[in-house]
Amino acid sequence: MKQQFKRFRVRTVTAVAALAFAANTWAVDPFTVRDIRIEGLQRVEPGTVFGSLPFRVGDQYNDEKGSAAIRALFALGLFKDVRLEVNGDVLIVVVEERPTVADVSFSGTREFDADTLKKALREIGLTEGRPYDQALADRAEQELKRQYINRSLYGAEVVTTVTPIERNRVNLTFSVTEGEPTRIREMNIVGNRTFSEGTLKDLMELDTGGWLSWYTKSDRYSRTKLNADLEALRSYYLQRGFLEFRIDSTQVAISPNKQDISITVNITEGERYVVSGVKLEGDYLGKDDEFKSLVKIKPGEPYNADQVTETTKAFTDYFGNFGYAFAQVEARPEIDRANNRVAFVLAAEPSRRAYVRRINISGNNRTRDEVIRREFRQFESSWYDAAKIKLSRDRTDRLGFFTEVNVETSDVPGAPDQVDLNVSVKERPTGSLQLGAGFSSAERLALSFSIKQENAFGTGNYLGVEVNTSKYNRTFAFNSVDPYFTADGISRSFDVYHRTSQPYDEQGGNYQLVTSGVGLRFGVPFSETDTVFFGGSLERTQIKPGTSIPAAYLAYAERFGDTSTAIPLSIGWSRDDRDSTLLPTKGRFQRLAAELSPGGDARYVRANYQYQQYVPLSRQYTLALNGELGWGKGLGDRPFPVFKNFYSGGLGSVRGFEQGTLGPRDITGASIGGPRKITLNAEVIAPFPGAGNDRSLRWFGFVDVGNVFGESQKITASDLRASVGVGLSWLSPIGPLRIAAAQPVRKKAGDRIQRFQFQIGTSF
Repeated sequence: MKQQFKRFRVRTVTAVAALAFAANTWAVDPFTVRDIRIEGLQRVEPGTVFGSLPFRVGDQYNDEKGSAAIRALFALGLFKDVRLEVNGDVLIVVVEERPTVADVSFSGTREFDADTLKKALREIGLTEGRPYDQALADRAEQELKRQYINRSLYGAEVVTTVTPIERNRVNLTFSVTEGEPTRIREMNIVGNRTFSEGTLKDLMELDTGGWLSWYTKSDRYSRTKLNADLEALRSYYLQRGFLEFRIDSTQVAISPNKQDISITVNITEGERYVVSGVKLEGDYLGKDDEFKSLVKIKPGEPYNADQVTETTKAFTDYFGNFGYAFAQVEARPEIDRANNRVAFVLAAEPSRRAYVRRINISGNNRTRDEVIRREFRQFESSWYDAAKIKLSRDRTDRLGFFTEVNVETSDVPGAPDQVDLNVSVKERPTGSLQLGAGFSSAERLALSFSIKQENAFGTGNYLGVEVNTSKYNRTFAFNSVDPYFTADGISRSFDVYHRTSQPYDEQGGNYQLVTSGVGLRFGVPFSETDTVFFGGSLERTQIKPGTSIPAAYLAYAERFGDTSTAIPLSIGWSRDDRDSTLLPTKGRFQRLAAELSPGGDARYVRANYQYQQYVPLSRQYTLALNGELGWGKGLGDRPFPVFKNFYSGGLGSVRGFEQGTLGPRDITGASIGGPRKITLNAEVIAPFPGAGNDRSLRWFGFVDVGNVFGESQKITASDLRASVGVGLSWLSPIGPLRIAAAQPVRKKAGDRIQRFQFQIGTSF
């Protein structure tokens, strides 16, 4: 009875009482804690509770510490209720755990997949295994609505269903009624005087819809897209002399049924200004003439904001070449409103020289740091050099392992003469494992198996095994490339191959060319952009007669035998200063390769030269030029081997003609190629409509000219074939995909036309 009376006198402090601990009704006399017990735990570890308490066994307990303990335990977010009970000098912590989220599911979602929505909820703290909180569920509803609003689905409704299950867990189901997307029905630009409203609307990505809106979604409102459009509008005016152009306001109105949006942009054009002059002020390190040569601002022409930006950037970069990483260059306009003229003062303050303390690399989850560091020409503990940093960035990008390479400079706290370089990369898949069937316009059905890894184990080495069983080309090949065989950057390539090929022939012949070989090649860099290659191989080619065999092949086999051996020695040179190998927008690529076979049954010399130039026409448009010349000749009394001929026609040469069908033919009508080749290509590349600035998906218009010629055939312009057309380029997960629709504009009777072509892995 005495024990029951003692238990009856237990003091209890709840969460509500903790808010009014000052009241004497809930006061507990201070005492020394002899023991602490915890009740109500199911999943939470006792150590989590003990670690949050502001007292331990043997400490003095009072009301203030009790209030602090309750606040600390609630702050964990793990408990729905917390109570403190005092039984003599024993403190009892009674908790009620929040239910745990067992599963999160969605119904009615068509615009997003479940993984995308789960990721959005995970970022706000709602995911499987976390404690359930009603406030968090409300936030989740708002986050889901925000995701739908970003897709212009303003009428989307979200209902949350909480289903309790065993072991104090709950299932969350978000039922979504998406509704129809809200579309832009009206767009107005007010205040324009110089340019028509139609001209200005054409600059904007958002519009009121068109025949391609189902794909581009250009009639769906997005604040991000609108901001980009306003910036395009501002840039358009600032490039054309309107120095004081401004956007006064933007009104976005949505209809009561949340189905229609109207956008009104109010602008003030201002007056058009002409540049009257440019002068330099400040410290230019005694190199005023060099800096003046970098000025892009042109007196006598309308003001152009891009020219001002290019000039200040060129100045800053040039200061960086001498170690001045913190140089400040300001373009101050001196406006003469009476005459609508503006002069610019370029004020420079080089500040202090700096050297690079550390180079930090991030984003390379797979690629080893050394693969990136060995491409850098800016070294740690060396003076900051902007030219070397740009070269390092370009060399890293040219590896082809990354879709993005960015280099940023950050100050070192407490060290005014030091900076850190932060290199961030975004890796792309560089390996592929394929087993299955494929189809192309040239090869028809092909079974293939290949394992390719351009960045094997993150080392930067290339390894590949390829097996292909197409109609025209059967291949087994093993390739290995070590780009840093030596620490100085000498590369080594090793090849073993066995190829069975049938030249393109519409008559369905079953003759074959079987080529087996092994080769070794080295590449020696002579500068940052120049590499010389040399090597040798042993090769065996067999002509297997069959139906429809070209007479040229049959004649060669009868004269020199069905099997020919060759010992081709190769030497070559390449120069590559493109800004990217995958998606170049500027720069030049040249390659010269020569092959000499002085011994064996096949004795010949063969050379090939390729030139590519990429010219940026604007931020989004690029002009790409490509030229290729091929030449071959037999040595001694032997003709040039027919199986070494060049081919032309189709993707990679002159589009619009069947693959490899241009040039000489024998008496059977079969295309046999020739020892001389000319190919010229020109492309204008632009982003695909609706893809924004995504460089991996682009369209292009092109002009192709070329042909192949026999050894004794005279090369004349009248024999060249030409075509024009449009195409689509996509850097797909399985390789570069190019689709082209071409119309031959110069052709001759008997040419085999193929207006639609596609292929994976070709560059031009």
